[in-house]
Amino acid sequence: MWLDVSILSPKEVIFEGRARSIILPGEEGVFEIMAFHKRLLSRLVSGQLLVDEESIPIRRGIVKFEQNKATIIIEQE
Repeated sequence: MWLDVSILSPKEVIFEGRARSIILPGEEGVFEIMAFHKRLLSRLVSGQLLVDEESIPIRRGIVKFEQNKATIIIEQE
């Protein structure tokens, strides 16, 4: 199962494609989104964002997930 992922910063598109899961540093702790997760909107805090095995350091951001698509807007370290 796959989900569509778009990771954006104010300067560029960092990642656009499909992934099996994404792991995010949320305000309440680290959480994972997999294919067909329920609708979600969350702020992100400083830490590592993992798209499958690829790690992206972030300062803060926001994630929106609906209809099997994750849109993540981040500020990088």
